[in-house]
Amino acid sequence: MNHITVLKTSLALATTLLLAPMAQAKALSKLEYGSAKDKVSADYKIDKAACASQAGNAKDVCVEQARAKEKIAKHELAYNYSGKQEDWTKLEVGRAEAAYAVAKERCDDQAGNARDVCRKEAKAVETKALADAKLSKRIVEAKVEALDEKRDADYKVAAEKCEAMAGDAKAGCISAAKAKFGKS
Repeated sequence: MNHITVLKTSLALATTLLLAPMAQAKALSKLEYGSAKDKVSADYKIDKAACASQAGNAKDVCVEQARAKEKIAKHELAYNYSGKQEDWTKLEVGRAEAAYAVAKERCDDQAGNARDVCRKEAKAVETKALADAKLSKRIVEAKVEALDEKRDADYKVAAEKCEAMAGDAKAGCISAAKAKFGKS
């Protein structure tokens, strides 16, 4: 296999792994999560055992693909269990690292400069994917911060409107504003 074919295959894998649409987190129960983790581990053992019939670098690539599949599945489970942005970011980073590991292993089929170029190309794909994961994290953080600022501004307006009132009406107005805008 020449390095262009390896690169195309690696890029296809990276695209599949990295550009998969962000699935909505499913609320998994603790029992479902545990069962799913056990299934991921069992699938990994089956996938790895299937590699035993191969030899040389083909076997190494097969094993690396099994590891990548397991790593991504574990991160997907964690995200589906928690639904947290942090776990989504870990999933994206895991996808990038797994795609790189497989692509790098495929480069070992080549020799000399072709292998070096293949590895550099694989590393470049990983670096870009990791940058995208960081960017995604920052965008989410910026959106959360912006929403907090908007909510604070709306609360200040509501509280100022309450200032024109007196007594119980003012206290009720302020209580309602605090409840509406999540203030304690």
